[in-house]
Amino acid sequence: MKIALIGYGKMGHMIENIATKRGNEVVATVDYVSPDAKYIVKSSQEGADVISQVKPDVVIDFTHPDEAFNNIKAFLPLGMPIVVGTTGWTSRLKEVEELVKQNDNALFYAGNFSIGVNMFYRIIENASRLMAQYDEYDSAIWEAHHNQKADSPSGTALDIAKYVMKANSKKTEIVVDAFHTQPKPNQLHVSSTRVGNVPGTHTVFFDSNADSIELTHRARSREGFALGAVRASEWLYKGISSGTLPKGRLYTMDDLLSE
Repeated sequence: MKIALIGYGKMGHMIENIATKRGNEVVATVDYVSPDAKYIVKSSQEGADVISQVKPDVVIDFTHPDEAFNNIKAFLPLGMPIVVGTTGWTSRLKEVEELVKQNDNALFYAGNFSIGVNMFYRIIENASRLMAQYDEYDSAIWEAHHNQKADSPSGTALDIAKYVMKANSKKTEIVVDAFHTQPKPNQLHVSSTRVGNVPGTHTVFFDSNADSIELTHRARSREGFALGAVRASEWLYKGISSGTLPKGRLYTMDDLLSE
């Protein structure tokens, strides 16, 4: 499989290394500032021009929240399926879904590509469903990441919140800001810390007067994210090229792990 890698920071380098070890070929590394990228571009359209030249089988985007949507918009008409690991853009998910349909292409996105994190989602959903039966337990989410991360809360934390709310109908509103008044029972607090070099820690609290339960996923490195992104790319390319996955739609880790 030939890969065009958009975003050549720490994650980009790790994805290139893992993809190559798995027998894939990275035909282009593209970035806006990274000096060791093969192609330095100034806009999403310039990135699209590079992709048109190198003709990859799949495009992997790990750039910046401010660039992600414009990249998606520029790359979709080229016809290559896209895997997006950048977070902080999903407020425009409906627009992206429509663009994918219009261009008869496919896009795979995830707030977190780690297989372990996606198993954690399922654990959290089951735990939330169990705890929702007992009114004395309240829930909240906390996450910590390195101080170079551009968005907060993390896409993973927001995904965890969705799984909590899916299983607990009493929680209907996500609050990411500090509270200045007493929280309402329907509010789910998602708090963030940015410090040092933390790869990613996510904790869900179930708390009562009698006791407290904490479920935590702690990443040891970014390698699990990179491996998951490469596996998703391989799965998407194989499915689209063989016709077993239809074009014109979005895919997530739920689709990959349900097989």
